[in-house]
Amino acid sequence: MSAPDIARARAARAESPLREAWVMFRRNRPAMAGLALLVLIILATLYGALFYGGDPYEIVWAPHEPPGATPEFPLGTDYLGRDIVAGLLTGGGPTLAVGAAAALLTMLIGVSIGALAGYFGGAIDNLLMRFTEFFQVLPALLFAMVLVTLFSPSLTMIAIAIGLVSWPQTARLTRAEFLKIRKLEYVTAARAIGARDGRIMWRVILPNALPPLIVSATLTIGVAILFEAGLSFLGLGDPNTMSWGLMIGANRAYILSAWWPVTFPGLAIFLTVFAVSLVGDGLNDAFNPKLRER
Repeated sequence: MSAPDIARARAARAESPLREAWVMFRRNRPAMAGLALLVLIILATLYGALFYGGDPYEIVWAPHEPPGATPEFPLGTDYLGRDIVAGLLTGGGPTLAVGAAAALLTMLIGVSIGALAGYFGGAIDNLLMRFTEFFQVLPALLFAMVLVTLFSPSLTMIAIAIGLVSWPQTARLTRAEFLKIRKLEYVTAARAIGARDGRIMWRVILPNALPPLIVSATLTIGVAILFEAGLSFLGLGDPNTMSWGLMIGANRAYILSAWWPVTFPGLAIFLTVFAVSLVGDGLNDAFNPKLRER
């Protein structure tokens, strides 16, 4: 490849929207700190238990042993005498999995309904938006509690319940993006050359509507993690799978006499949601052309 070709290739890569967004994201120190913290949390939940070696369900010491009292259990024990560190390392994976699964379901439902409403408009738009408003006015936590109570209180059902109550905002965001993009020239050109509606929606419009949707999906993960913790605090968590929310819910009755079994998983949830929020804000700044010009 000649020197001019190499220069053009480098210029093309430099002008790539994704590359520009990554450059902007890297310049955002809070976002990079949030990303580093999130990666650290994920690595701890994936591999921490392998190095620590504790069983979160095993009764290893006296109940409510305070932090630092026993070197083998640096964060103390819960109301049954189980190791809190083992619970944190083991319970992080299911908590993050619920957040990711609920966010994925939220995006699938919200993007599908919002895309159909924004692209076709008219009667389809009115019908789908009335359907969206019906779900939007329902008390989200109460609706999720009803779904989990009617079915089994498993992590799968909790993720489904969270996804079913969280999609209206994504649907409205997707609809707004499709309404804006469907009038642009390249969409008109695709329609003029005979492209079908499905191809225009998913191959032409959706890729250009992804930046705000990616930001929304990132923030939805944090909301879903808080939702799972709230359901578990109310006694609707999965009793067969250790999670941060389950640790809080199981020890909530003893919070006045023993703060640590609730505080440490709560702090883990706070740090995770905080890291996700920083990453989401960084993505919003990176993908926003108005902020990129500052």
